[in-house]
Amino acid sequence: MPERPDETPAERADRNFGEILQETRVLQTGVQVLFAFLLTVPFQSRFAELDQVQRGWFLVALSAAAAASIVLAATVGAHRALFGRGIKDAVVRYAHRALVAGLALVGVAVVAGVTLVVDVVVGRAAGIGTAAVAGAAALVLWYVVPVWLRLRR
Repeated sequence: MPERPDETPAERADRNFGEILQETRVLQTGVQVLFAFLLTVPFQSRFAELDQVQRGWFLVALSAAAAASIVLAATVGAHRALFGRGIKDAVVRYAHRALVAGLALVGVAVVAGVTLVVDVVVGRAAGIGTAAVAGAAALVLWYVVPVWLRLRR
């Protein structure tokens, strides 16, 4: 979190927490939509036709989306529990870690969900290929490129 020479530590913590909350809001909305959709899937007539591997992909997607929802909401819970205690810097560090973990879980949920759909629509080999491509894209765009940019600076 970059330092600004005209900021006090409290102002920096406030700014950083505000940025984390904005990022969490954007991510949380997508996770909630994905999770809600996944909750309805078993009640569809074709769900019974899924084989064990496809059910496995579904359970991975559902579990990761549920975990992402919980982890992303942890930022709000921590803020509420620690509000007014003068330790916003600790809340910011916790929220940062929760957001990173939530993002990883979103990646797992998206990869598993897309893999399931491609497996059902096109076939197992295409589903596995999709998992590899989507997983690599998430890893590169969400981790490798940002780390590379940070090191380049």
